[in-house]
Amino acid sequence: MSNINIVIILGSVRVGRETHKVTTELKKRFHAAGFGNTQVLDLAKYNLPIAEERFGKTPTAINGIDDAQAILAKADAFVFVSPEYHGSYSGVLKNFLDYFSDEFKRKPIGVVSVSTGRFGGINASTEMQLLVLALGAFPMPLKLLVPTVHFTISEEGEVKEDFLNTNFNKFVQEFSWFATAIVSHKK
Repeated sequence: MSNINIVIILGSVRVGRETHKVTTELKKRFHAAGFGNTQVLDLAKYNLPIAEERFGKTPTAINGIDDAQAILAKADAFVFVSPEYHGSYSGVLKNFLDYFSDEFKRKPIGVVSVSTGRFGGINASTEMQLLVLALGAFPMPLKLLVPTVHFTISEEGEVKEDFLNTNFNKFVQEFSWFATAIVSHKK
């Protein structure tokens, strides 16, 4: 069992969202791979206004922001999961990340994009990798693209397609190596 703390950030708050099914399955697979300290940070639990300042710069009276910051600060590695909206990741994910800075520095981050279309949100995944670099973090080169999510993953998170099951396994295996290599080097 690894003692690396992985936080999966669920970057969708839309009613009827499908992205949560992907985070459920990822968490399950990380636990099975020995990362029992994996948790999901669901942005739907926060009602964050548009960021005017980073956390800690001015007193904040935003419900739950202190709890979110504590979770981020304890994390050793992250996975950003977002649907693709108009060729990019969700605005709610960007807004959330704009509140923080040091919490991501020099940490490994994997990228997962979700789409109802056939390309699995490839544009969003590329944009998220650029965002990871801008945060001063390390983007894992391999991305997980989840196409036609409404057909390929059940409500319980069960992956219905062999190709996607293989991709989930490959992503978890690669991220496990990537995160372990970076975190162990920092200690």
